[in-house]
Amino acid sequence: MKPDLFQAPDYYLLDELLTDEHKMVRDAAREWVKREVSPIIEKYAQKAEFPKQIIKGLADIGAFGPYIPEEYGGAGLDQISYGLIMQEIERCDSGVRSTASVQSSLVMYPIWKYGNEEQRKKYLPKLASGEFIGCFGLTEPDYGSNPGGMVTNFKDKGDHYLLNGAKMWISNAPFADIAVVWAKNEEGRIHGLIVERGMEGFTTPETHNKWSLRASATGELIFDNVKVPKENLLPNKSGLGAPLGCLDSARYGIAWGAIGAAMDCYDTALRYAKERVQFDKPIAATQLQQKKLAEMITEITKAQLLTWRLGVLRNEGKATSAQISMAKRNNVDMAINIAREARQILGGMGITGEYSIMRHMMNLESVITYEGTHDIHLLITGMDITGHAAFK
Repeated sequence: MKPDLFQAPDYYLLDELLTDEHKMVRDAAREWVKREVSPIIEKYAQKAEFPKQIIKGLADIGAFGPYIPEEYGGAGLDQISYGLIMQEIERCDSGVRSTASVQSSLVMYPIWKYGNEEQRKKYLPKLASGEFIGCFGLTEPDYGSNPGGMVTNFKDKGDHYLLNGAKMWISNAPFADIAVVWAKNEEGRIHGLIVERGMEGFTTPETHNKWSLRASATGELIFDNVKVPKENLLPNKSGLGAPLGCLDSARYGIAWGAIGAAMDCYDTALRYAKERVQFDKPIAATQLQQKKLAEMITEITKAQLLTWRLGVLRNEGKATSAQISMAKRNNVDMAINIAREARQILGGMGITGEYSIMRHMMNLESVITYEGTHDIHLLITGMDITGHAAFK
């Protein structure tokens, strides 16, 4: 079990842009990750198993709904604090960050924003403490980038709704206590429903044989005539804009998280390059390795600046969906390229579990696709600057 020697790069002294609270929140998350998650993550990734024993620790560092008001069990932090927590968790593993992102942005966020007071009080404190784990049902077998085409539906049966359909690629599904599920009513309007484990006809089969996000639990949501109480419908927003608003929050967290993965790959490669001697000198003294490392720190710094500014805009309520798409797309692409270059610096050692790089690279292959694919986010920017939708 190797010690976690990670040192965060800050080439442009961006810590000076952070408040004392930001740094305190980040450092607490970093210390916890180094102590509790780094020592076990390779073992769990090899086993393709989520380490459930870390759930309480994730709650303790504020990873579940950090921006949710304290009256509902959240930490009441700002958007930059949320981003920094996601950065520190994904610095260790994208799959663990996925668990926290889903809980925060895709389960707690819609209950907070679109739910009523009874729903907020019933679910949010238990989600914030980790007593409940949630998942988010939007993607379907035939509808990924086009969620508006979903076929999952519910019918009004007088004293309850009857839900039928299926969702797939759902993080946390195999052990989630509740699911925020998006489905069409009889008029074809999309609504959010809170589905609880134990409701008859609701099953969550696990997805196996993944080469990516192996330390994250992924599954399906199957609804076979599930009776959902009417009080479980989220009343305050409907239409496709409701789930897309959740995705804005999640994509923002991913933009920060990807920086963490890139930082870890860069830090690992830099340390290795200084220690690895070939032809009587460390490979860090060669031009080609310096080119790789210099380009890495440049791209990380650009992503840090982009995401910090986006965090300021989120705090001010000014950030647009298109701006969030740009950051998600840029930062994940940056991270996956850095992972590939870092792997080359380590040579054959880069493919082993002794180092984190190959695991990051495999994880990022999922991150570049989920919450809107790399190409879809490009088209979102294209639509924003031209006024023309080119999705079909």
